[in-house]
Amino acid sequence: MLIITRKPGEKIMLGDDTVIEVIEVSGSSVRIGIDAPRSLPVYREEIWRSVKEENAAAATAGPDALPSDLPVTK
Repeated sequence: MLIITRKPGEKIMLGDDTVIEVIEVSGSSVRIGIDAPRSLPVYREEIWRSVKEENAAAATAGPDALPSDLPVTK
């Protein structure tokens, strides 16, 4: 892990097209801004973990896990 010290207004470049900027430091909280291409997903870690867990559960669920009130098409 690379650890970098930055002050408000200072930036970190990731590659050629992603910028992380320290917006504000207040107590133990840091506000950051992220400027990245739309093709690069950006998630807070807790959201990313939740999505990953739900995807794993859905991938291993059998047909019994589907709601019973789904319409039947023929």
